[in-house]
Amino acid sequence: MTLSPGLAETWPDLPGNADFATLLDRSLRRLTGRGLLATPSGGLTDATWLYAEAPFCLLAHDTRTDPVFIYGNKAVQACFEYDWEELTQLPSRLSAEFPDRDERQRLLDTVKRQGFIADYSGVRIAKSGRRFFIENATVWEVIDDAGCRHGQAALFASWRDLP
Repeated sequence: MTLSPGLAETWPDLPGNADFATLLDRSLRRLTGRGLLATPSGGLTDATWLYAEAPFCLLAHDTRTDPVFIYGNKAVQACFEYDWEELTQLPSRLSAEFPDRDERQRLLDTVKRQGFIADYSGVRIAKSGRRFFIENATVWEVIDDAGCRHGQAALFASWRDLP
């Protein structure tokens, strides 16, 4: 399996990029049998909806040794309290508090081996320090039709603030 070239060159303007939305959808569909979009071919309208209006959190990080978020829809931005510019410069390990980072890494290693996990739950931290618990998350390998690995993505619709 090969790794992707620079994502900015491959998919400019990720928030509304139909090709990137289709990649996320197809990789999830291939692994789990269910996708993000109404049709596997996707389209600009679907990409815009996924970014701006989807009622679930969708985020992805790249393939660096210390992965950085490359995508987070508006629901993710609200949940984690980062805007697009801040989120897409954030190493994804910083989405978990220090004591939870080993557990998070074990999850990502398992996803890399298995392709996906469909029932992940764990504690995350927002920019303000607010802690929240995500439930029933699906985390998967983002792999294109040619077998090139572009990173990992996560989808969750349920979370609750912690004291």
